[in-house]
Amino acid sequence: MDTEPARPETHPGDQAPPGTPGTGENTCRACKGTGVVDDKPCSECGGTGVVIEGIGGA
Repeated sequence: MDTEPARPETHPGDQAPPGTPGTGENTCRACKGTGVVDDKPCSECGGTGVVIEGIGGA
């Protein structure tokens, strides 16, 4: 039996998978948080309106 944990879904606009330490949700710049561009789901956030980005400065 394969018990590999499920990986969180990522989208092109994400800098890292959800839950990665040092990251957090931010409003998608492509759709301005609506999840829609030109009456279609946003390709950057997958229609969620948010992207995962690094927080803090390095």
